[in-house]
Amino acid sequence: MKICVIGTGYVGLVVGTCLAEMGNNVICADSDTEKLEKLKKGIIPIYEPGLEELIRSNVKEKRLEFTFDIDYAVKNSLICFIAVGTPQKNDGSADLSAVYDVASKIGKSINEYKVIVDKSTVPVGTAQKVHDIIAENAKFEFDVVSNPEFLKQGAAVDDFLKPDRVIIGSDSKKASEIMQELYAPFLRTGNPVILMDIKSAEMTKYASNSFLAVKISYANEIANLCEKVGANADMVRIGMCTDKRIGAQFLFAGLGYGGSCFPKDVKALIKTADDYNSTSKLLRAADFINNNQRDIFVNKILNFYNNDIKGKTFAVWGLAFKPKTNDMREAPSITIIEKLLSLGAFVNAYDPKAIDNAGEIFGNKINYAKDSYGALENADAMLLLTEWNEFRRPDFEKIKFLLKKPVIFDGRNQYDSKRLKEAGFNYICIGK
Repeated sequence: MKICVIGTGYVGLVVGTCLAEMGNNVICADSDTEKLEKLKKGIIPIYEPGLEELIRSNVKEKRLEFTFDIDYAVKNSLICFIAVGTPQKNDGSADLSAVYDVASKIGKSINEYKVIVDKSTVPVGTAQKVHDIIAENAKFEFDVVSNPEFLKQGAAVDDFLKPDRVIIGSDSKKASEIMQELYAPFLRTGNPVILMDIKSAEMTKYASNSFLAVKISYANEIANLCEKVGANADMVRIGMCTDKRIGAQFLFAGLGYGGSCFPKDVKALIKTADDYNSTSKLLRAADFINNNQRDIFVNKILNFYNNDIKGKTFAVWGLAFKPKTNDMREAPSITIIEKLLSLGAFVNAYDPKAIDNAGEIFGNKINYAKDSYGALENADAMLLLTEWNEFRRPDFEKIKFLLKKPVIFDGRNQYDSKRLKEAGFNYICIGK
């Protein structure tokens, strides 16, 4: 099939590359010419396991190309994916200006029947607005489809190549059949294509992400209560997740959720509820708990040092909002580090992939170490903020030697508290 993907951000790159991997001819279009030139040279702006290799191989096989010419991309494609950003506005709603701008350009470029696919995360009613904008200029038949993405950063390539399900929101039999044909190679194991109306598809994306966000906030609220009553949050989690009705995922206590999806989608769904005079008490509670979790962690540090950390140096392990990505959008590390700095502390930070992005956020306000142990030198304590694999089994004797005092604040509950206390560490974590 001939496909174009407009937008070469996180979603657009993964979608376009994985579709090309299945033998389709894919044109990825973007207005950022500097980014496109880098992509043509094999320089990938994001870190996502497996993506760089797939981009290079599909460019080499001429199944994947990059262009700033949206008109060319649309004219040479049957299916046009809109995958531009929908950042959060001050009122919590999604900024759809880029989506509408692309829709306008598509309308002017349509030269025959097209399927226009909303892949960006957009609120209910967006597909109809996209349809109306395209119709103002289009002289040929077209259909608009909602096809929400469910890509976990750090596992996005696998998520797309082996999806749990594919949701297609469409009011057109023709467009539905084309989309089913497109996704057939990805669903040979029997996982379903779920056909539904467009508004239900748009709502499904927000409902799914918000449910997972609520689950994380619930785990954190229970963990905080465990500390008060003397229970062990890890044991409680295991006791809960072995119940098949509950499941094991998204029940880990820690610093809360971050990234480009959960915080934005929860707030957008709250705004939608407000717009329709519906209640959203549970979502508001989840959002509050999530933000408060970072303050709780900082308070643990302050309590340990009798509310005086001025002049203290903290070694931060992990800056990205989760492992296997360089994304720092809404990362807990940002809130925590900014609070420490405001109280007069110093920060030595290390992350395997997010150092460059951290530099854009913090500038010279913190020090950047070349490796994890380098961050520990002359530090008063270590803070584990992102659970990268390389942090799971460190050399604790070396950590103890490098730190001024053996103090670890673990925001991800990665380590064995009994073992560390026996080794002479002061170990402070979540929910214990």
